[in-house]
Parts: sequence; structure tokens; C-alpha cells
Amino acid sequence: MFDRFRHPLVGMAFALGLTLPWVAMRFGPPAVRLVGGSPSGLETLGTGTVVASSGLAILGASFLLAWGAETAEKDVPRAFAIAILAVLAVAPEYAVDALYAWNAGAAAGTAEGARSANLAVANMTGANRILIGVGWAAIAAFTVVRARSSGDPAVESRSGFLRDTVHLDRDLSTEIAFLLAATAYAFFVPLSSGTLSGEGSVGGIGIFDTLVLVGLYALYIAIVVRGDVNEHEVNVGVPAYLQRFNRPARVTSVLFLFAYSGLMIFVAVEPFAHGLESLGLRYGVPEFFMIQWIAPLASESPELVVVAYLVNKARSTAGFNALISSKLNQWTLLIGTLTIVYSLAVGQIATLPFDQKQVAEIWITAAQSFFAIAIITNFKISVREAVALFGLFLSQVLVEFGAILTLSEPAAEAFSIDVLYAYTVLYLVVGGYLFIRRREELRTLAGRTAATVREAFGTEPNRPERAD
Repeated sequence: MFDRFRHPLVGMAFALGLTLPWVAMRFGPPAVRLVGGSPSGLETLGTGTVVASSGLAILGASFLLAWGAETAEKDVPRAFAIAILAVLAVAPEYAVDALYAWNAGAAAGTAEGARSANLAVANMTGANRILIGVGWAAIAAFTVVRARSSGDPAVESRSGFLRDTVHLDRDLSTEIAFLLAATAYAFFVPLSSGTLSGEGSVGGIGIFDTLVLVGLYALYIAIVVRGDVNEHEVNVGVPAYLQRFNRPARVTSVLFLFAYSGLMIFVAVEPFAHGLESLGLRYGVPEFFMIQWIAPLASESPELVVVAYLVNKARSTAGFNALISSKLNQWTLLIGTLTIVYSLAVGQIATLPFDQKQVAEIWITAAQSFFAIAIITNFKISVREAVALFGLFLSQVLVEFGAILTLSEPAAEAFSIDVLYAYTVLYLVVGGYLFIRRREELRTLAGRTAATVREAFGTEPNRPERAD
């Protein structure tokens, strides 16, 4: 009797059903509609209602997004399918950050413009550090725990405290190499001049930064889209059901899942983040702290749900591919698009300015990325290393939060900058040590990436033909 409830269409209907309350509130009759997702709608409907409805929509859309990416693997290179998934999964972060960048440009040259520009950078750096400090660490630990029942072959049990290890696919060489290149460049971003603010800015994200970082991501996509369509892993549930369709119907299904889930995530995340911010502010949490940590935590949730779903199916390789691809596009496209949005609001090519605090935030974010890449250069991440990622991230946030609660605002900011520089040095020292120890693995990674590039552009001999 219960077999009918196991049909893949029941799963799709359930995921779609999770989005319907938000669809009614966002697009339904005026009596129930949250017009434009504006903060005033939060008051009309109640913060709890908005957070619950938009949060469920994000959850449902995340499942639809994951199913679309898995289904697409039958027709396009897996790395490209995962890259599309990663872009859509972090689209909420782009939406939230673009809002602050636009506000900064619209009020350029004023104190409000400088404040919005700093919030845009803070939101971006917070999102990137959450992705690694929480996302990479939590998914690694979850993969090891889940492997006890799923038998995930990517997990190796080792004797010793927290030494169980997740093995990553060596085909991730290209993503890791491009992420390392973007990280190295990020250290130079604060050296641009933020001249349009006039409110004590000491650095900025300029159009040259945009060209370099967006160019890196465009080159990466040009490489992975030329990859071979590998034999896809055997799927179950919704992806397996959709992959049995003929090609036109299958492609249509994938496009619908991507389009619908992307739309839901895009229109739900801002009210979800605003709702969480309102709840935090209600309990005395400072706005800047909320923008840097709570809003990105909300906007990163679709991606973490998608990756947890993949890991739960013993597809840790695809899960970590999505995490690394997401970090790459956030660390390139997200930074690059901030300047574009800011320039559009200003009405001319301009540099998004920021203050000394955001200089320190960018450098610690780049240093954390450097440390994380050093960990996975050997295509492994142990539970111990995941705990180190999370512990360093959490301790820095808690120390800063403690300073906010106990010190005056100027003193707290000065202390915070010192803390950020101290953690930056710590990340760089430990990461540098790991790179030195793993220099042979680093050479191997560089060699594999070079071979992939040559193959993608047809210069590698005996390049296999792509499958139809």
C-alpha cells in the first residue's frame, strides 16, 4: 500500500509543496502577498511567519536543484553540471550582496554610501568564511558519520583520534588550482584605491579586479564545459526517474528544475535573511554582526542542504565538488560583480570603497582559503582537519562578538582588527607549513590541471572524443 508513496513524483510533489506557501505570499492575491519581499511585509505578516515560509521554500528548492543537477549529469560533463548547481545554490548570496553594493553606489560620497559599501564587503567575506569554516568542516564530518551506514567508499577509517578521512576525487584538480589562483590574487584586492567614498576609505574593489577574477571563472567554465560526459553514477529516486525520459523531455525537466528552484531561492532568501536579522536585532545583536554572519548563514543554507543531500546518498565526491565550485565562484564572480553593481548605481565605472576593517576582513578570508586549500591539496580531508577549520573559524567569531558586547564601539573595532590580523598570520603560517610538507602533491595537482587545460583546448595528444 505504501509503495505508491515511494514514487519519485511523490518526492517532487513534496518538495514543490514546501515552496507553495511562499509562492502564495510572494505572488498570490494582494491580501496574502508580501509585496517585493520588503521589510514592511515582515511587520504585516509577522517575522516568524516570513522566516518559516521562506525557509521552507529554500529547503524545497534546494532538493529540486540537487535533482536537476544529478539528472543533468547524463547529458553534460559532471563538473559543468556541478558548476551550474553551485552558481544557483549561492545565488541568494549574490542577491543580498548586490543589494548593499547598489545602495552604496546610489549614495556614493556620503556616510550612508560608505556604510553600505562596508556592509557589502562584510557580507561577502562572511559568506566565504562560513562556506569553509562551517560548510567544508560540517560536510566532512557528516560524510564520515554517514559512511558508517551508507558504506561510502570515499571514507577511510583510520585508527587514532579524529583521523577518519574523506578522499576527494582527483578530478577536482582544476577547481582547486583555480581556487588557489583566485586566493593568491585576493591578497592584492585591498591595495586598490577607494576614491569615491570620501569617508575614510583605504581600499577598494576596482574594475581591474573584476576583469581578473571574472576572467578566471570564465576560463574555468571554458575548460570544464569541454570535458567528457562520463558514465554517470547510478542514481535512484527522482534523478533516476527523469533520466529515463527521452532527451528532449529530460532536458526540459532539468531546465524547469533549475529555473524554478533558482527563482524560489532568489525571491525567498532576502526576506529569510531580513527575518533572521530582525530576530537577532530584537535580542540586541549589532547590525554589522548580523549582516556579516547571520544573513550569509541564511543565504548559504540552500547549498549546504544540497551538499548534505548528496552526501546522504553516499555521493561525497559530488558534494565536495559542489562545495569547492561554490567557493570558487563566490571568490571570483561574487567579488567581481560587486564592482559592476556599484558602478551601475553610480552611473560610471567606479571602485567599491571600504575601510581598514574590511581590508583586514578580506585578508583573513584569503588566508582561511589558503589554509583550506593546503588541507585538500592531497585530495583528502580528515575529521581532525575539519575540526581545525571549524575551531579556528568559530573562535575568531566568538572573540570578536565578545569584544562587541564588552567594549565601546571604537575600542571593539580596533581590537577586532588586531584579532583579524592575528588569525590571518596563523592561517598563513599553518597553511604554508602544510604546502611545504605537501609540495609533491602540489606539483601533481599543477600537472593534472595543466593536462586538463591542454585536453580542453585540443592540444593534448590522443584526446578522447566526447560522448553523445
